Amino acid sequence: MDPVEDSSAQSGPRYAAGALLGWGLARTKRTFYDWVEESLHDLPGGLRGYLVLAALTAGRPPSQLALANQLDLDRTLMTYLLDELETAGLVQRRPDPADRRARQVLITEAGSKALAECSSRVEEAERRLLAPLSAAEATAFRAMITRVAGGSQEGSDTSEPCPPVQLGSDCPETPKSRRRPAARQK
Repeated sequence: MDPVEDSSAQSGPRYAAGALLGWGLARTKRTFYDWVEESLHDLPGGLRGYLVLAALTAGRPPSQLALANQLDLDRTLMTYLLDELETAGLVQRRPDPADRRARQVLITEAGSKALAECSSRVEEAERRLLAPLSAAEATAFRAMITRVAGGSQEGSDTSEPCPPVQLGSDCPETPKSRRRPAARQK
């Protein structure tokens, strides 16, 4: 591939539109995911289990469905993940007092302790990933990636990104228009 000069960047040649951005994003995601999964090897569900525990620390206990939507996980996958976390004593499910058909998910004391321990490991993976950047650049990168991630969701309000981007906030359920279509049976 022949490089095309990019006058806006001082880092040298730029290849076909988006190729370096795509490569950089993919490599960064893969590296971070690998490091986090390695550091969370003993947590049921790994990174997904961590995201569930982190999301459960915000406000009113969410329903199982709301939690799946908030974390953009398939409902069936969420059920299996919660089964693993519940077996490990990290979460518990109970009927929602406001809607007995729904199940609330709550973090247990053991889950809170596991989250605190795992958070330090995830923070270490972040520090490792962002080590080539100065502190100011790392802060700016986090802000920009959060804004880009929020803006990449159709019809989203980028001023208030939902977890897992901004853990600890309470987000509404995903609108039906953003839900994935059910798999067709053959």
